[in-house]
Amino acid sequence: MISHNPRLRGFTLLELLVVIVIIGLLAGYVAPRYFSQVGKSEVQVARSQIDALEKALDQYRLENRRYPSSEEGLAAVGPYLRKALPNDPWGRPYVYRVPGSRGDFEVFSYGRDGKAGGTGEDADVGVAQEISLKQ
Repeated sequence: MISHNPRLRGFTLLELLVVIVIIGLLAGYVAPRYFSQVGKSEVQVARSQIDALEKALDQYRLENRRYPSSEEGLAAVGPYLRKALPNDPWGRPYVYRVPGSRGDFEVFSYGRDGKAGGTGEDADVGVAQEISLKQ
């Protein structure tokens, strides 16, 4: 026998739709803020990794009296890093140029889009970015 007790009733379709709409509105408000923070943190990680690579390059130079050649690349500084040679936060290898446009070398990432230039999260990270800002 089915009970007609009002306390045992489930939610109506209208009540469920209202809850789903509220959840959708909250997700629409929170998600863009969350994902913009993720992009900013990827850029910060790239800057930190570039700094570590530059320090490893300086250590290499102290021991070898020169920076690695373009052919040797960043793989030559692997023993001077605490961890394995990293890729940038977007999964691509860092760009290493000898000589650099402003010094003995430059290390940078092309950013999220993997192409030179760009703005926002697609902007180059590292020396190349600083050069493009000054020109």
